[in-house]
Amino acid sequence: MKWMKRFNGYSANDFRKDLISGFIVGIVAIPLGMAFAIASGVKPEYGLYTTIIAGILISLFGGSKFQIGGPTGAFIPILLGIVIQYGYENLLIAGFLAGIFLVLMGLLRLGSLIRFIPKSVTIGFTTGIAVIIFSGQIANFLGLEGVQRHEYFFYNMKEIVLRISSLNLYSVLTAIICLAALIFTPKFFPKVPASLVGIIVSTLIAVWLFPGKVTTIGTAYGNIPSGLPEFVPLELSWDRIVMMLQPALIIAMLGSIESLLSAVVADEMTSSRHNSNRELIGQGVANIAAPLFGGIPATGAIARTATNIKSGAVSPLSGVIHGVVVLLIVVLFAPYASNIPLASMAPILMVVAWNMSEYKTFTHMLKTRTGDSLILLVTFLLTVFTTLTIAVQVGLALAVILFIKRMSGMLAVNKVLPDHTSDKEKMQPHMVTEKRDCPQLGIYTVEGTLFFGASHIFESFGRKLLEDSNLQVVLLRMGKVPFMDATGESNFSRLIQQLMDRGVVVVVSGIKSQPKKLLMKTGCYSMIGKDRFFEHTGEAINFALENIQYNKCLGCKQFAFHECAELSKTGKLNRKHIS
Repeated sequence: MKWMKRFNGYSANDFRKDLISGFIVGIVAIPLGMAFAIASGVKPEYGLYTTIIAGILISLFGGSKFQIGGPTGAFIPILLGIVIQYGYENLLIAGFLAGIFLVLMGLLRLGSLIRFIPKSVTIGFTTGIAVIIFSGQIANFLGLEGVQRHEYFFYNMKEIVLRISSLNLYSVLTAIICLAALIFTPKFFPKVPASLVGIIVSTLIAVWLFPGKVTTIGTAYGNIPSGLPEFVPLELSWDRIVMMLQPALIIAMLGSIESLLSAVVADEMTSSRHNSNRELIGQGVANIAAPLFGGIPATGAIARTATNIKSGAVSPLSGVIHGVVVLLIVVLFAPYASNIPLASMAPILMVVAWNMSEYKTFTHMLKTRTGDSLILLVTFLLTVFTTLTIAVQVGLALAVILFIKRMSGMLAVNKVLPDHTSDKEKMQPHMVTEKRDCPQLGIYTVEGTLFFGASHIFESFGRKLLEDSNLQVVLLRMGKVPFMDATGESNFSRLIQQLMDRGVVVVVSGIKSQPKKLLMKTGCYSMIGKDRFFEHTGEAINFALENIQYNKCLGCKQFAFHECAELSKTGKLNRKHIS
């Protein structure tokens, strides 16, 4: 099996490294799993179950050796919105369907398509999600009471303002203690999981100094059950499946983006290479299985994957061990987690939000004041104030429009003549002047992509060309046209047909493989004639000069070519090669 190839040469020392890294990542994953679940509007144990089941399966079936899967911050706004609108049971169905979509994406080999999403869009919605996560924890940080969760940012902020009078100083103190631990632990104890230290220290202080004064996981959600996750059959019906298709597609899309971005980060850190399609299949299998045990949607976790690598992971076994460690801790110590204050969880998510915001990249891209800055800002604002679905759709549409505009502006058609002052006599636009221009032979360099977005430019060129009644031959230099689409071919063929209908000889030089194959398929190649396609411009000019009307050259003083002096005097062409 291909999966087993990742264990070729695996040794006892490698297992020891995987055991250590898996244990460390498992400890890191526990508070994050609970925090992400709570922020998503579900019970904390569901985040732990997701960490166990999805974490193990993503490592077993995914395409990255070092990927750590589980619940992530990026999913919080989406999952919370689904829970508010449809309920937890339907969230499980959406996650299950998303898993099927991910498997299909992998089987259809769509993994490589994710790279075509512009960075301005991904940074925009990632930063927007960070703002939503951060703002969503303000109420728990302040210990506000009676706060209702809403799907939209504006209403959540309004709720905080309305409930600010219920501020709990004990909750604020607990949150500050946890936040201090998150900030200072990495500085003094870099190998110790800061989130675990923050939760333990702040919980112990809250229980010891002011018991019963702050809201805990137990008082808000009930005690976390110890033991193995139980099988939860999904209540699937056609109506429910249809209703949850769109949320499932959103989960699958974000999950694919997040997991493959995480896999790319792992590749950069380890000089390895992941299999994107297999990664999607692994993510899909995990998301199909997790809801069957009450788990929420999962994806690759960038921070935990990086921690896994830094801790010395060698193989996917470290990810499996990380899931087993979480399982053992849930079985043995779950009841104690019920005493954790919600105010202790808030700073952890705030720090996660800050780290995922990529504020440096965001501000740098914003300062460039380009089209990408506009895409970034629009995607960010729509993510915060509407939904991620709208943000990504509008962001991608705006990116496509701006891309087409940029590409269309890159197409240029210039009339050129050989520069006799240079050694190789290169074709240059500046050589065409009022005093030096062949009335019968027009040589044009077409540069750029001939596609639908640039059709107006080529059509404008065609109109000007057809207005010249003196033209006998048109030479189109196509060496700088890398691609031609159906619209570009249609405009090109129509111009050729119009020129030939007027008796103009059309010659083409340097045409690239893709445009040539397309012209062959549409019949334009045979319409022009195989003998009128040349690899080099010099050969094409020789042919073109043989097809002009020499009697019209008598007395001409333009002297565009070396042959012009002789033609101007005699009206005959004796030399058939350009010197």
